[in-house]
Amino acid sequence: MTKVLNFKQELTGCFGQPVSENPTQAMIEAAYRHHDLDWRYITMEVGPEDLVDAVCGVKALGFRGFNCTIPHKVAVIEHLDGLGESASLMGAVNCVVKRDGQWIGENTDGKGFVVSLRELTKPAGKNVVIIGAGGAARAISVEVSLAGAKKITILNRSRDRGDDLYQLLNDKVPSEAEFVLWDKTYDIPEGTDVLINATSIGLFPDVDARIDINMDSVTSNMVVADVIPNPPKTNLVKDATAKGCKVIDGLGMLVNQGVIGIKYWSGIDADPSVMRKALEDIFGD
Repeated sequence: MTKVLNFKQELTGCFGQPVSENPTQAMIEAAYRHHDLDWRYITMEVGPEDLVDAVCGVKALGFRGFNCTIPHKVAVIEHLDGLGESASLMGAVNCVVKRDGQWIGENTDGKGFVVSLRELTKPAGKNVVIIGAGGAARAISVEVSLAGAKKITILNRSRDRGDDLYQLLNDKVPSEAEFVLWDKTYDIPEGTDVLINATSIGLFPDVDARIDINMDSVTSNMVVADVIPNPPKTNLVKDATAKGCKVIDGLGMLVNQGVIGIKYWSGIDADPSVMRKALEDIFGD
């Protein structure tokens, strides 16, 4: 693989993240090397005022596609030619791919989570509790519903954001939806099959933070997931493991959304073990 960027290489990229030790870059370029793709994944800090120029730039330079992060996930939509189903439902894009000359916005966050979930259980018919109502919760709840979940309960401290996600689910997806205001220690309802932390509680450097739920109400027959990749073993992951639950850590979702993105851009089924190893080298296992 050549080290100098040139126009013979295929390019993908990311808008909105710092360029130093970007874990997504490390993960994706590890896959490119493993699969002998002479590609580069380039991270670029792009301010909101420069978004349209950045999108025009990747089109002109022959990129295969790009990821975008906060604050561009909604604003980028007006500069694209179309949206995938889930991106359209949730109104947010994190992955763009060129298809037949058209630039199409997708959202791989929730798709990556569902791939991880299916490794442990089938989503269809399950009762799911999601803690949080931000971007991750939005993506995951839409995809879990499209995968056939029976009921989705959104637990959130902000009523406005929680109501907004509840209304989206109630209006646009097939699962039954419920919103619960998180104003005290929460008991996980009996009959819950999947519990997901989609907040930033426990994210580095606040690694000692604990989610205000009653762990005595978490049972060993539940799948417990945390979207936080750093550290991979959050307090929720450790506590759920000690309870005998099947557990999904944040690296699983990050790897699988990367696998999906590479498939969109290249048509290749990337090796997730190579990508996870690259993340473990950064975050630890």
